[in-house]
Amino acid sequence: MSSASFLQGLFGLDGQVAVVIGGTGVLCGAQARGLAAAGARVVVAGRDAERGNAVVDAIRLAGGSATFHTVDVAERDSVETLCAAVVAQHGRVDMLINGAGINFASSYDELPEADWSRVLRIDLDGVHHGCQVFARQMSCQPDGGAILNIGSVTAHTPLSRVIAYSAAKAAVVNLTRNLARELASARVRVNALCPGFFPAEQNRAILAPERVEKILAGTPLGRFGEPDELVGATLLLLSRSAGSFITGAIYYVDGGFTAMRL
Repeated sequence: MSSASFLQGLFGLDGQVAVVIGGTGVLCGAQARGLAAAGARVVVAGRDAERGNAVVDAIRLAGGSATFHTVDVAERDSVETLCAAVVAQHGRVDMLINGAGINFASSYDELPEADWSRVLRIDLDGVHHGCQVFARQMSCQPDGGAILNIGSVTAHTPLSRVIAYSAAKAAVVNLTRNLARELASARVRVNALCPGFFPAEQNRAILAPERVEKILAGTPLGRFGEPDELVGATLLLLSRSAGSFITGAIYYVDGGFTAMRL
C-alpha cells in the first residue's frame, strides 16, 4: 500500500457531507476548506452570505464541492431549516462543526446584560441547537455521524474582559462530554476542538499590545496560530477511520498555552 493510499484511508472524506456552521469566519472557513480538500461535500452555513459565498468560491476554485446556506443559530427553527435543506440536497449529514460564535470585551462590572445574553445565546444555545437537531438526523443513519464543537482555551483558563465568552465555552466543553455519553449508542461521536490564540476577527477587541505581550509570553511556541493549523486536528476528530474511537475528547490546539505554568 502506498503512503497516499494509507493516508487516504485514515483521513479521506470522499463523498461524505460536512456542515460547517460558522464557516463564514476565519477559523471555521479554514476548516471548511480543509474538509473539502479531503473530499467532503461541504455546506458552509452562517449569517453573512457574502463571506460564506467567498469561502464556497475558494473551495470550488480548488476543485472541491461546496454550497452556502444561511442560518441563525440563536433560532432553533433556523437550524432545523438548515438541516432539512442539507438532507434534501445530499440525503444525509456525516459531520457537523458547531463554530458560530461572538465575543464582547468588557470588565465584569461594566458588562451589559444584553451582551451577556447575546454571547450565551450564540455561543452556547447555538451549539445546543446544532447538536440536538443534527444528532437526531445522524441517529437515523446506519453509520451515525460526528459532531465537532468549537470551544476555546478560555474554557480551561478563564481570561479577563471576556467573561461571558469564557463561561459559554466552558459550558460547551461540559455539554460535549455529556453528549458523547448520551449519543454513543446512536453511533454519533461528539468532541470539542479548543483553539488558542489565532488572528480571528473577534479577538481584535481584546488584543491590545500589552495583552498580546502577555499572551505570547504564556504560549510556549511564542506565536499566534495560523487558521490552517486547525485542519489536522479537525480531520482526526471527524474522520470515521482515524477518529473512530475518539469521543468526549477536548482537544487543544493552542501552542502549549494551557500547558504553561510559571
